[in-house]
Amino acid sequence: MKLADLTTVETAALLARPATAALVPVGSVEPHGPHLMLATDTLIGEHASLLAVAQLAERGIDAVIAPSVPYGVTDFAAGFAGAVSLPAAVLTAYLHAVCTGLLSAGFGHVCLVSNHLEPEHDAAVRAAIATLEVGAASVASPLTRRWGRTLSEEYKRGNCHAGRYETSLVLAAGGRVLGLRAKLDPIATSLAEGIGSGKKTFAAMGLTHAYTGAPADASAHEGAALFGKLAEMIAVEVEEGLAKKRG
Repeated sequence: MKLADLTTVETAALLARPATAALVPVGSVEPHGPHLMLATDTLIGEHASLLAVAQLAERGIDAVIAPSVPYGVTDFAAGFAGAVSLPAAVLTAYLHAVCTGLLSAGFGHVCLVSNHLEPEHDAAVRAAIATLEVGAASVASPLTRRWGRTLSEEYKRGNCHAGRYETSLVLAAGGRVLGLRAKLDPIATSLAEGIGSGKKTFAAMGLTHAYTGAPADASAHEGAALFGKLAEMIAVEVEEGLAKKRG
């Protein structure tokens, strides 16, 4: 399932099949409260991609997970320890090169899987495929209304950064979650509303511990159900992308 684990001979055999897809998780190095890892967004993308490979196989589509891109645009986390942000133009250029490299290598479609929800990051990711051939690449992100509306109520309210939504996903993926999350008070601050009002950082929104939502209410059971939705999102984006390319 992971391209990096294959030999060149195994990769050649894989690419000999029709229209093999490459899934590229795109994450961030960003604070997620005092209880989750800096690599939370990358972990979510990797685990969702793993599940999506199985869903794609059921649809008759071969897919592998390409090495992740672990850095993103993380300006909202400015001022918190561990926040590492790339300029949007740099991320766009890098992802464009990754996509063109995979397509040139023989992959039939590339899907950039992004679960980092910062608007400038999302725009940078989408810009990376804007000039590619129709159907050659896609972006799978819950920021689009089509997929966001299928997720949890906390997600739809927008108070989901390191809250119940993301903490549940990390629990389901087997990631590191500190026990102190059970003592964290729920926070109702909506990132969507904060961004809409022009606030540019978590600190400006009053999120002094880089989280919002209710991490204490998270569960691996809920995370598993959410991953089913995220995996379906990826599988559909790939399937539709390949259909556009054939069309």
